[in-house]
Amino acid sequence: MKLFFKFISFAFVFSLSQSVFAGGGDDCHFHGNKPAAKETVLKCADQRKGKLIARGKIDSGWGSIKHESITTIDGEKGKEWRVIFSNPAFTDKSKINLYLFFSESGNFIAANHTGK
Repeated sequence: MKLFFKFISFAFVFSLSQSVFAGGGDDCHFHGNKPAAKETVLKCADQRKGKLIARGKIDSGWGSIKHESITTIDGEKGKEWRVIFSNPAFTDKSKINLYLFFSESGNFIAANHTGK
């Protein structure tokens, strides 16, 4: 009977520990060098744009703007994805475009209005 309770206790603790180490299903954090699919990067770009708005890093006017283009570019550490959002309604002409950069595997690198 003691062995049974030890087994059940071990199984219970083990099942809880897996949830502690598991990442969210859509948290856009990837491991390895496998290139991300374009659709995955676009989904992550929309999520990251929402986070930037929520943190006050970019204007809330970007919330409804859809991506204009997505391309791969040569970045400082290899290939990167560049997603461009464009909002010509902004009065500040230096902030008409929003650029989001992701590693080739889909991890967020940076966001800016210059594209560099």
